[in-house]
Parts: sequence; structure tokens; C-alpha cells
Amino acid sequence: MEFNEKLQTLRKQKGLTQEELASALYVSRTAISKWESGRGYPGIESLKEIAKFFSVTIDELLSCDEMLTIAEEDSKKKENRFFGLVFGLLDISIAMLIFLPFFGQNKEGIIKEVSLLTLTEIALYLKVPYYVFVILSFFSGVFLLATQNFCGKFPENAKNKISLILNASGLLLFIVSSQPYAAAFLFVLFLIKAMMLIKK
Repeated sequence: MEFNEKLQTLRKQKGLTQEELASALYVSRTAISKWESGRGYPGIESLKEIAKFFSVTIDELLSCDEMLTIAEEDSKKKENRFFGLVFGLLDISIAMLIFLPFFGQNKEGIIKEVSLLTLTEIALYLKVPYYVFVILSFFSGVFLLATQNFCGKFPENAKNKISLILNASGLLLFIVSSQPYAAAFLFVLFLIKAMMLIKK
């Protein structure tokens, strides 16, 4: 008997509806429905709660294959959370461009290193995209960190790729506008993200 059938049998033996079981396990009714229809498995913590609630062991609930599947899914979720955390923090760190001297400014023939905040000797058509890029990157990072536990319709891979594309766009912007220090900073961030995605 598969896990989904065992869960359904145990629930019916206790005379519970899916809603009642969901309430007892502090999960959504959709989760119970998904597990009982065989469309997915609970995480390790939920499995412990199910075993405790029905007074059975995890071994009684799962076959060896199912145990391996759950362990793999759990490992993948942890890896995705780690990637989201790193990508989010790297995106937020781009806000440092506002305060640190990563930009070259030509004033009276002398090139000085200034922050984006104090960058004045530059055309508006360049300054606006700089700020737009930094603000978008910052909010991209906040979004990645805020949605760590909510994959839903927006998978982790998609979020990470958007972050990478945004980073590449900024890198290109700073290369084209001859800002080597800002470009070098973004290149390092881009390299870290790309290597992480390749390793994945």
C-alpha cells in the first residue's frame, strides 16, 4: 500500500474529514488532498506530525522508495532556500553602489572616485538608469528573501534566473557607460550567481 492510500485509510479509521485532519496537523486542506491523491509527499516535519497523530512509525507510513523521494525533495527544498538566500543578499548588496565610491567622475580633468549619490558630472540619461537598476536589484533581493517559503506559481529557478538577468543588465550598463569599478563589482556578483547555478 502506498503512502497516499495509508494516509486515507488512517484518516477514515479515525472518522476525520480532510479539513479536520488538516486542522489537527496545522496544514492546509489542499495539502491533505494532494498527499491523499498521490500528487506529492509531506516534508519530514509534517511526516513526524502525521506519525505522531496516528500513533504509527514513519517506517509504517512509507516504503523505502517513498522515503528516498521525500529525502530528495527535502534536500532540494533546502538547497533552493540557500540559493534564494544567497541571491537575495547579493541583490540587496548592490545598494552599496549608492554609498561607496565605485564611480569615476571627471571634474576639471581629474577623475575622482565617487558614490552614486555624489555622482553629479554625468548625463541624466545615464544617471536615471543607474538608479533604476540599483532600486530594482534591491527590491529583487527583498522579494527573493521574502518569498523563501512561498514557491507556488513562481518557482525558485525562475526567481534566480531573473536575478541573474538583472545583474547581467546592470553589468552591461556599467561597461557601456565606462564605469569599470561598478562593472567589476557587478561582475563578481554575476560570477558567484552563475557558478552557483552551474553547480546546481
